[in-house]
Amino acid sequence: MNSGRSKWLASGVAGLCLLGVVATGAVAAHVAGVAEAQAQAAAARLQCQGPADAVDTDTAQLAQQVSTLVSGSGDVQVPGLPAPKEQLPNAKIIVATGIQLGISARGQVVALATALQESALRNLDHGDRDSVGLFQQRPSMGWGTREQLMDPVYASKKFYNALQSVNGWESMPVTAAAQKVQKSGLPDAYAKHEQLATALQNAIAPTLGATITSPSGTVTNPYGLSCGTQPDGSQYGTIEAGKLPDGYQIPATAKPAARAAIQWALQQLGTPYQWGGSCTDPHGDDPSGRCDCSSLMQRAYGVAGIQITRTTYTQIHDGRAAPANATSLQPGDLVFTEGSASRPEHVAMAIGDGLLVHAPRPGRVVEVAKVAAHGDILVVRRII
Repeated sequence: MNSGRSKWLASGVAGLCLLGVVATGAVAAHVAGVAEAQAQAAAARLQCQGPADAVDTDTAQLAQQVSTLVSGSGDVQVPGLPAPKEQLPNAKIIVATGIQLGISARGQVVALATALQESALRNLDHGDRDSVGLFQQRPSMGWGTREQLMDPVYASKKFYNALQSVNGWESMPVTAAAQKVQKSGLPDAYAKHEQLATALQNAIAPTLGATITSPSGTVTNPYGLSCGTQPDGSQYGTIEAGKLPDGYQIPATAKPAARAAIQWALQQLGTPYQWGGSCTDPHGDDPSGRCDCSSLMQRAYGVAGIQITRTTYTQIHDGRAAPANATSLQPGDLVFTEGSASRPEHVAMAIGDGLLVHAPRPGRVVEVAKVAAHGDILVVRRII
């Protein structure tokens, strides 16, 4: 294991550096304020689950135990993690690799559940026939050499690459998605690890990036740890037109194409609105190259390699329908407001943390706005 990891680091191939935290050895994620951030994230997750009587007591207790164990703020025994000094570094590598590759939190849960079943999160040098490593991948089946598969980073990347090749995996149960990759003789075995895998992902993800603190001093949650809901953006206070709010980061859960679209849209902040503009040269002197609301969406996704239609009236048919409420928004969703559901007059893009990027109207500039202050949501379209 050590020789494989050392070779990977020495070669400089795909060095894993995530938001200033370098994944080396056991991926020691020593981030200031981690324990506090984890506690707040756990509290946010429990709060989003609804009234206290609706929360599974065992799930809540497990989440708290795992968070305490990962943060190092207490000595607890967690079922399924009898050897945390060996298991947690491997879990951190799986999550960190997923984030670096742009894999959603759900994908990271699938990977963790798989490793819990296959190796109990241990980097095994043996297994059934020639199986080795965290995922018990087999050199004879084309996963890589034995040395490569004993490198947890390499093994994690191979798993994620295989997962992404499975059509519709994100809508599958965790155990079904895992089985599509592993082709195990025990296809339902992964299901029993989903709860622990989810708790691990929720506890580990915040430790792999700098703590994000809003102007009000509250720790925000860029990893989607509030059960898939989004905050209302109020933690950012007043947002200056054409400026990115201090502390905002694109959520790690954003899919690669959505991340690329968001990044490009945010690069246009402060450029003047132009009705009918093509958005092909937002920073240029020619008004026809600037953006209106729908051309900003079209161009952002075009840069990300996805073609959508040109106008607000036609974009309501692009992608697929998603729930028209703020708590269900995902990064990259198109959010339609004003007018009516059949003929909305404005479109913006959700960028996570309860925020949108849009080109508002003549006399304004491309800017970030809060979902809560943007008016009633009429339609949401999920492009990817």
